[in-house]
Amino acid sequence: MIDWKQQFSEKVRFIDQRGKAAREDAIASFAYDDTLAISVGNEISPPAARLWVHEKTVILGIPDAKLPHIHEAIQWLGEQGYQVVIRNSGGLAVVLDSGILNLTFVLPDAKNIGIHEGYQAMVEFIQYLFEDVTNDIKAFEIKGSYCPGDYDLSIGGKKFAGISQRRVKNGSAVQIYLCIEGSGKQRAELIKQFYRIGRQGEANRFDYPEVHPSTMASLSELLALNLTVDDVARRILQALRQLSSVVVEDPLSEQEREWFGKRLEQMHDRNKRTLVE
Repeated sequence: MIDWKQQFSEKVRFIDQRGKAAREDAIASFAYDDTLAISVGNEISPPAARLWVHEKTVILGIPDAKLPHIHEAIQWLGEQGYQVVIRNSGGLAVVLDSGILNLTFVLPDAKNIGIHEGYQAMVEFIQYLFEDVTNDIKAFEIKGSYCPGDYDLSIGGKKFAGISQRRVKNGSAVQIYLCIEGSGKQRAELIKQFYRIGRQGEANRFDYPEVHPSTMASLSELLALNLTVDDVARRILQALRQLSSVVVEDPLSEQEREWFGKRLEQMHDRNKRTLVE
């Protein structure tokens, strides 16, 4: 098992794209993470941490696109003001909005770091991040939540975060959404209705989750604190500065911008192709 702190003990690249990402389609965020995974995997960039926020977006997993009535479900989401993106990493439908902070850790040496070690590094960082206010953050599957998985993060059995991971070349992008503000239950109600419309009672080979909104909450609700996305972003930067010898905030290089353009095109093609099939 790797020492997660060792991954950030030297130089770390910090990229805060909350403002930029909010103005862009969420597809761009997955292209950014692929780009950074290539750069970090090739040791062009040091390990990176990227923050991103998107307004009213539902990110779907590839299995979601195979719902019997997916186009009706997507139309309904659009009527609620949500855009839809199909991710290139694992998982199922999740909600993004201004009260949800996304953090990606981009780590090198994917060939020698197990996938579970990547997940565990994120779990332990989040526990470290909030150790001054709680020691109750646990990682295990919360049945009844949306996008359930072994690395759901919860307090008292209520989920506030989920982790996915994508490996590109020799780099790993470990992504977490953190439900910070607002109502976790209301977000879960949205996904519950999405699946109801998408399935309409029809059988399917894939076992889609039965969402029970009471299993989900925001960190503000769980900690009874007036936490904001900005508060948590500051915590993350402060934690990285404590862990690392130096934190740099370098923008994308010319080579990285070229990779980004290619990855963005691939993401657009994937979304068009998947939703037409």
